[in-house]
Amino acid sequence: MITRATFKCSSEKIGQVPKDNLPDIAFIGRSNVGKSSLINMLTQHKGLAKVSATPGKTKLINHFLINNEWYLVDLPGYGYARTSKSSRGTFAKIITDYVFKCEKMHFLFVLIDSRLDPQKIDLEFIEQLGLNSIPFGLIFTKIDKLSKAQLERSVSKYKQTLLENWEELPPMLISSSEKGTGREEIVQFIESILKYFNKCSDN
Repeated sequence: MITRATFKCSSEKIGQVPKDNLPDIAFIGRSNVGKSSLINMLTQHKGLAKVSATPGKTKLINHFLINNEWYLVDLPGYGYARTSKSSRGTFAKIITDYVFKCEKMHFLFVLIDSRLDPQKIDLEFIEQLGLNSIPFGLIFTKIDKLSKAQLERSVSKYKQTLLENWEELPPMLISSSEKGTGREEIVQFIESILKYFNKCSDN
């Protein structure tokens, strides 16, 4: 349950992220996937994350303190980064440094626009997570724009695409910031992650 959410800090590099022991639960996705709207919906704090019609608005790593117990981390969108020969080069250094090197990050949610076919840039990013053993799950956004049958087809297509290269599928959740759909399930999932890591750190 999220009862309190406050902005903590913005960082240009991982050396600036909070130095405490509170875990990070991070959110990332292509620009304009609805990340800021989802964060505001989860925290029930309308203006917490800045929502913009301009893709790629989030340029920094933004930490929000939740219940004084953990951080919700808003990462920059990656859809408008310049491409290069290597997959990693597609994504801004600020993203790769945080995702692959920050020990505070306990789990990463990759947001997927439910209205689109599997996008190459998302699949490349997900592949990098797998290669680096990063714990992650997918959240399909904007499901209010689809019928139930369309959503089922969209999620099924994504599963089939991932199973071409993956033996096991990551956790998958659905959401609509507009309708508030999926909030309870996502918050419960985060709580289960935090319980698991607390248990591990106690042993």
